[in-house]
Amino acid sequence: MLLRREGLPDDDELVLCTVTGVQPHCVFARLDEYDKTGLIHISEIAPGRIRNIREYVEEGKKVVCKVLRTDKEKGHIDLSLRRVNEKQKRLKLNAIKQELMSEKILEQLSFKNKVKVQDLYNKVTDIIFNKYPNLFDCFKDVAEGKVTLEALGIDKTLAKEITDVVKDRLVAEEISVKGDLHLRSTAADGVAQIREALTGAEDVDKAVNIRYLGNGTYHVSVTAEDYKTGEKILKSATDHVLDFAKKHKMTATFDRQES
Repeated sequence: MLLRREGLPDDDELVLCTVTGVQPHCVFARLDEYDKTGLIHISEIAPGRIRNIREYVEEGKKVVCKVLRTDKEKGHIDLSLRRVNEKQKRLKLNAIKQELMSEKILEQLSFKNKVKVQDLYNKVTDIIFNKYPNLFDCFKDVAEGKVTLEALGIDKTLAKEITDVVKDRLVAEEISVKGDLHLRSTAADGVAQIREALTGAEDVDKAVNIRYLGNGTYHVSVTAEDYKTGEKILKSATDHVLDFAKKHKMTATFDRQES
């Protein structure tokens, strides 16, 4: 990964790490985006008592951690693995994947123009990072015609080269988030109530799709351009059903399925 952020991460920030050392009561991990080392105490590896720390981590493994605290004077970084839930992990890994894809575009151009990839990366990001936190967000806006690289300050010839590749390669990749709703109603018009609840959920957004699996179970899926958007829509849709069920004294639960 070419991205290297300056300074130390913020408290509560999610960071991608590579495990570099495993001790009986702690783990050392390199923060890939900062090129700095942090420490995960055994109590922050997983809930409950841990008999063998190597059952959870090993050298070379990639993990998503939450920054607990940083000591700016000493440069110490305390991390937690157990405080990162599956949704947070999924969103972080997806963001890393998108950034790597964007970096690949510059790698291709550096090979084509016979220049060092790090030199080209620095030249481009010195300008882009004044307005964007990462390459992907910028390239996405370029692909959608919301901004031009030349307007940001990149040389006209280089801007055109990058834009041509971005529009050709940076195709929006749809993702899917899903889960199962379990609904029961003992009311005389229970079937109609369930239908009304589900119709309201589908009306939340056209990306919401619901199908009956049988025995009071309904599969809910949302297709979106990114996980953040998909998760937001899915939550709005399922919250609508759960709130409706509560008001009408229906039994309702939602089981989120991991992708």
